[in-house]
Amino acid sequence: MGSLAVEGPLVRWVADHRKHHKFSDAEGDPHSPWRYGETVPALMKGLWWAHVGWMFDQEQTPQQKYAPDLIKDSAVRTISRQFVLWTTVSLLIPPFVGGLVTWSWQGALSAFFWGSLVRVALLHHVTWSINSICHAVGKRPFKSRDRSGNVWWLAVLSCGESWHNLHHADPTSARHGVLKGQLDSSARIIRWFERAGWAYDVRWPNADRIDAKRTVEKAPEKNVEKESAAHAA
Repeated sequence: MGSLAVEGPLVRWVADHRKHHKFSDAEGDPHSPWRYGETVPALMKGLWWAHVGWMFDQEQTPQQKYAPDLIKDSAVRTISRQFVLWTTVSLLIPPFVGGLVTWSWQGALSAFFWGSLVRVALLHHVTWSINSICHAVGKRPFKSRDRSGNVWWLAVLSCGESWHNLHHADPTSARHGVLKGQLDSSARIIRWFERAGWAYDVRWPNADRIDAKRTVEKAPEKNVEKESAAHAA
């Protein structure tokens, strides 16, 4: 599914993401918007780098170092090597369906434009915005060692990925939107896959873990009740 979304070869994607977490917003991060400094011109240049420029960098993340477990997995390795095939399939399905539905070349071309080109472009810019925008601005209710922030207006388009601060505060959490009102459709899909048996060993957040990651600790409920009782007396 990731290959059909034209997100890049599977093993490379994982290797880049793991390296990003290891050096997040520090030297060695493949796509930090703070790469060139903190002045406005430097940040503008950094935002472009984090958004799309980093993918054309000649210095590739060493996959053997950051994803050796996936390289050893024959199924994953095969899918990664077939990236061009899955990209081709992804781009051809819309015009094929559009041509059959309308029984015309015009329908096929229209479906190719909207269902292939526009779809991939929109998806990529939303994904790249997590690298750029969500590491430059946004609220940071949780403790992390980088500048990852929550950007609410990207939440629906990114399927909850823009609740990015918790992702870096608690990288193994299957849910990013853990606070009230934070929509996270990615977590819902993972839950469905888990129930279907397609996902396993899923790590869901709980109240203790969430509170432990907060930048401002909440007073325990029992202590609050005792203090309220004391004031009432």
